Amino acid sequence: MRRVEVVRTYLEMVERKEAEAGGGPEAWARVERLVECPVSFFRYLYAEVGRGYHWYDRLRWSDAEVRARLKDPAVSLHLLSVGGAPAGYFELQSHPDGSVEIAYFGLLPEFIGRGLGRHLLREATAEAWARGPSRVWLHTCTLDDRAALPNYLARGFRPFKTEVYQAELPDE
Repeated sequence: MRRVEVVRTYLEMVERKEAEAGGGPEAWARVERLVECPVSFFRYLYAEVGRGYHWYDRLRWSDAEVRARLKDPAVSLHLLSVGGAPAGYFELQSHPDGSVEIAYFGLLPEFIGRGLGRHLLREATAEAWARGPSRVWLHTCTLDDRAALPNYLARGFRPFKTEVYQAELPDE
């Protein structure tokens, strides 16, 4: 194991921003809410989207913990598909303070670099605002894809807090 310093940046949007006009993958990419997501599919999305970014926490969850998360009325899971194939997802969580968090967001490796991250973030943000929150927020860190932070900033999110922590990562 190796120890690395990680910078986590929290970003928020306090006013709904209008999505920029088309020209993206909207015609061939579809986002829909997963109402009855199987535990195995949830695990697949989390593991495959997060593999390159050291997403480990939920890999240890029991099936009961995953089911409880998926049944939580404050949580929703949304799938991005391209030509019928899963391409990415986002997870929203409503909080008691009236905010909505984009708790997880990402693409499968094969779909990175096609403009889908921009499209998926527009969809995630619109779905979050549809819940009528006081603000929409998320966090990213230096372990995430290097395009993540610029994408969030370009869509209208603004940093409101940073923190530095140490992470133990497997040797490569």
